[in-house]
Amino acid sequence: MNLKYEVITEENIEFCRDICNELMVFQKSKAYIKPELFDAMNFDTRMVPSVKNAIHNYIVVVKDEKKIVGYVYSNISPKEAYSNEFATFFDLDSVNGKYVGCLSQFYIKEEYRQYGVGTKLFNLSMDWLKQFEDVEDYFIYVSNGNDNALEFYKRKGFSVSHDILDGFITVLRSKKQPANQ
Repeated sequence: MNLKYEVITEENIEFCRDICNELMVFQKSKAYIKPELFDAMNFDTRMVPSVKNAIHNYIVVVKDEKKIVGYVYSNISPKEAYSNEFATFFDLDSVNGKYVGCLSQFYIKEEYRQYGVGTKLFNLSMDWLKQFEDVEDYFIYVSNGNDNALEFYKRKGFSVSHDILDGFITVLRSKKQPANQ
């Protein structure tokens, strides 16, 4: 195993097409609430619009030699981007600023889990998100049935805020800590 972490630009998001689509299949395989909603979710309907709607994007892929084996996609977006025809992801009035940080997509091929890849990607993502001084709220959305991811994020300091779409998605939230802590 020869893992390399590479930040890719928005212009190169096509590199994430296969791994993003694999994430959607994985999420559907775990889901017990409305798994059919994943039928319309793929790279073109999830990642591309999210990248276009965000004001800042951060994408890191993990490669073993030349093969992409995982990725994380995070963004800074106007809070209003999280209220759309699909769902309202959180109470917009509960966010003080105009923008929120979101760890939006995160996936590692099963055979590469348990090697610290997830922690490395999570830390890279959070370090990137925390550099934006005007962002105080961070969100992660976990699909139903993905209990391992839910527990991972809780261990990393996120708390369950609420569920949306009748439990289809669990919303996790964290607030920026003051600089002196």
